[in-house]
Amino acid sequence: MADFYELLQVSRGATAEEIKRAYRQRARQLHPDANPGDSRSEAEFKEVARAYETLSDPQRRQHYDMYGEAGPQGGSPFGGGGGGGLGDIFDMFFNGGSPFTSGGSTSGPPRGSDVEAILDLEFTEAVFGCEATVSVRSAVSCAECEGTGANAASGPVTCSECGGAGQVRRVRQSILGQMVTAGPCGRCGGFGTIIERPCSACAGEGRHLEDCSYDVDVPAGVETGTRMRLSGRGAVGPRNGAAGDLFVHLRVAPHDRFVRRDNDLIAELLIAFTQATLGAQIPFETLDGEEIIPVEPGTKSGSVLRFRGKGVPHLQSRGRGDLLVQLLIETPEDLDEEQRALLEKLAVLRDEDIDPPDLGLLAKLRGAFK
Repeated sequence: MADFYELLQVSRGATAEEIKRAYRQRARQLHPDANPGDSRSEAEFKEVARAYETLSDPQRRQHYDMYGEAGPQGGSPFGGGGGGGLGDIFDMFFNGGSPFTSGGSTSGPPRGSDVEAILDLEFTEAVFGCEATVSVRSAVSCAECEGTGANAASGPVTCSECGGAGQVRRVRQSILGQMVTAGPCGRCGGFGTIIERPCSACAGEGRHLEDCSYDVDVPAGVETGTRMRLSGRGAVGPRNGAAGDLFVHLRVAPHDRFVRRDNDLIAELLIAFTQATLGAQIPFETLDGEEIIPVEPGTKSGSVLRFRGKGVPHLQSRGRGDLLVQLLIETPEDLDEEQRALLEKLAVLRDEDIDPPDLGLLAKLRGAFK
């Protein structure tokens, strides 16, 4: 199992900015689009992304530094980390508290709630990816008491009922004999400490509401409805409880010329009937720059030209969709006498009947159907 710091090529004491900068450099080097057909680079690209996801989050980085990727307990030889096995038996008889551990999952300050926000993106930002900032109003740790909830002069006091464990164990009789159960301490509410003199700034909560801004690395290929998760960026729990997660819902503005269909881009191009008849090469501005649209002689209205690899990048794999340009023939409405005469001569040469309707009669017919 590769070391996350080695994958990103940084030291274990690297700052958050150094880790972010190293990740971007490694991601550019290993991206599948830069190494087509190289399965080894693609696999390492995914490992680097996993390493950055862990080391960019302060709490997950601290946990990794202490225990490594496997965690403090490692994998179970009985359950393989899945459901069933001895863990379910312990849950059944000990209310989630294994007899081989110091306590259950209910002790200590509770985790903070998750927070949701909407991030509006321009069409091109969603196609190519970008760095954006999302703002939310969320609970943050109180600076006055450093999140403890207690007055700085006194501090929190260890609960005498549970001895700071946040749980109390009770012995009861059952059909299997004497059993030990554990539950939250009623005196401290499961925190393990008592606040005798609450902090005046947060009223003992250890947190308060504040407007927060977070930088979001939006990957290429997202669309409206895509949800991004920022671990540990939600509301902090009371009295130094762990923070929840921030879920960012993306909303993409429409483009004035392009419509997205899966990973393809659809566009329309108006061409003159003379260009459709005789052929032409027409400049067309795509999201990647100018392309020349080759209009073959005799092109029919509604014809579609496909430009491979000029669409939207695939979100979780390499490659891009296509750009489809539909050609629509525009009929001129402002002919002068010379142009009309030339067209009439063309009609005669092609033996095509032309007989424009009487404008007065046409106006009467239109009025009858209103």
